[in-house]
Amino acid sequence: MTAKIDTGLTKAERSDVAGELTKVLADSFAVYLKTHGYHWNVRGPEFFSFHNLLEQQYRDIWAALDDIAERIRAVGVLAPQSFSGFGNLTSIKDGDPEKEATAMLKELMHDHETLIATARKALAVAEEAGDEASADLITQRLGAHEKFAWMLRSTLGGR
Repeated sequence: MTAKIDTGLTKAERSDVAGELTKVLADSFAVYLKTHGYHWNVRGPEFFSFHNLLEQQYRDIWAALDDIAERIRAVGVLAPQSFSGFGNLTSIKDGDPEKEATAMLKELMHDHETLIATARKALAVAEEAGDEASADLITQRLGAHEKFAWMLRSTLGGR
């Protein structure tokens, strides 16, 4: 027997929000994998600082994955859990460990910007549904990814 979900959101609203959150989760997982992989494979004169920067970022993203997936579950939808499931949902491309360090950072900066766009769309859907809890989570992730993009951009010498 399935218990009815009565949280003040309609089934359609919960489904719409969960659909957008799954995209945020998939993009976040892809950025996590790439960031962690680049952490392992970065090399060059700035190795230590790049290695540490990427570790800070992948640790934050790893913790956030659980929060996002649990929010999807809280609205009554199953969270994706397979590489193929994430691969079908994400717009982030796989990383290339052969890239030079600055190319890795530049790619990650753009990936965070892609994830920010995904999160902004999810935020609009959550706000439209009146889902403050999802909107709050998405807002927190927006702030984190904007900071990560800024750190990468600044490391590369940009504004």
